[in-house]
Amino acid sequence: MSIVQQEPVGPTYTLWQMVLYMLRLGTLGFGGPVALVGYMHRDLVENRKWISQEDYKEGLALAQMAPGPLAAQLGIYMGFVHYRLRGATLAGLAFVLPSFLMVVALGWAYAHFGGLSWMQAVFYGVGAAVIGIIAMSAKKLTEKSVGKDKLLWAVYLMLAAVTVITESEVAWLFIAGGVLVWLLRAPPKWLTRSSVQAVAMTQAPLAGGLLGFMDASLLTQIAIFFGKAGAFVFGSGLAIVPFLYGGVVTEHHWLNDKQFVDAVAVAMITPGPVVITVGFIGYLIAGLSGATVAALATFVPCYLFTVIPAPYFKKYGKLPGVVAFVDGITAAAVGAITGSVIVLAKRSLIDVPTILIAVVTALLLWKYRKLQEPIIIAAAAVLGLVVYPLMHP
Repeated sequence: MSIVQQEPVGPTYTLWQMVLYMLRLGTLGFGGPVALVGYMHRDLVENRKWISQEDYKEGLALAQMAPGPLAAQLGIYMGFVHYRLRGATLAGLAFVLPSFLMVVALGWAYAHFGGLSWMQAVFYGVGAAVIGIIAMSAKKLTEKSVGKDKLLWAVYLMLAAVTVITESEVAWLFIAGGVLVWLLRAPPKWLTRSSVQAVAMTQAPLAGGLLGFMDASLLTQIAIFFGKAGAFVFGSGLAIVPFLYGGVVTEHHWLNDKQFVDAVAVAMITPGPVVITVGFIGYLIAGLSGATVAALATFVPCYLFTVIPAPYFKKYGKLPGVVAFVDGITAAAVGAITGSVIVLAKRSLIDVPTILIAVVTALLLWKYRKLQEPIIIAAAAVLGLVVYPLMHP
């Protein structure tokens, strides 16, 4: 009788504890999407054991399959695992809110004091440290998700190579990786029974096309544009940058090149999801209302694309076809994340000091596993303020 009662395993934490964790991660979680998904694995799976490895893998796979910012979607899914819609909603809000308030404050300072000249120096140091942080996160994710499996390594290496070569994410290859592993590891008879739900999710982004174009007020135009950004851009917050540039600078002429580059820098030197740069951009376009509309329009689609298919992942997640599909998607996702580390390194490690900062950061995190990333970020920011003027007089 006791064995039967123990079968449905309940959460070992309260919803309030998860919300507080997400608030802390959104406040102190530096390093962009690669680092953030690594922190969630380290804290929620390894250290606190609130979330199982299987649930984490399902969440990461779903976040990669659906459009929108990777880290935010994984955070929403972590809340959903044990507390369903209420948990997903509160975890998502707690994760995004701190960084949103920070970028709005920076947007106000930027607009009122004519730019942030110190930002280049800070980003010089922080950007290099971030490379070290995300490299260690990618290493841990690779060890946990790919292990010694040769088939998963093949998928992983293919996606890493494609990401490095194209410097972008090729969304259909994530699905292809999942399908390949599924076909090789599970009989085709499972196609209509277990994988149909996962494949159907790839069609969800089509719904975003209903917005279309219309002659509208500035706030409505902001809502439509950023809604499309949230509905059609796959993978990480970094992937949204080219899309935003095309609309914000080239098409609508809301910002100039320098303002846009500063917006991306703000996103990288603040904690939380990189895609929160939409709040900074929205503020520069139309003040606080612009920031709020831009953020909501970007995050609502990713929230819906996470909570709507999530129950199907929970229901069918243990079937062999889905397990194989998820393994393939996860290997592809981690491969793309690893590739993005190399792409970012080429842009951020521009001289000897930045290379040294990145290497020392990685070595410190490898040797001192409990070292907190915000300490490294603060030290790197100070180093940037000191070294940058010497390297660029």
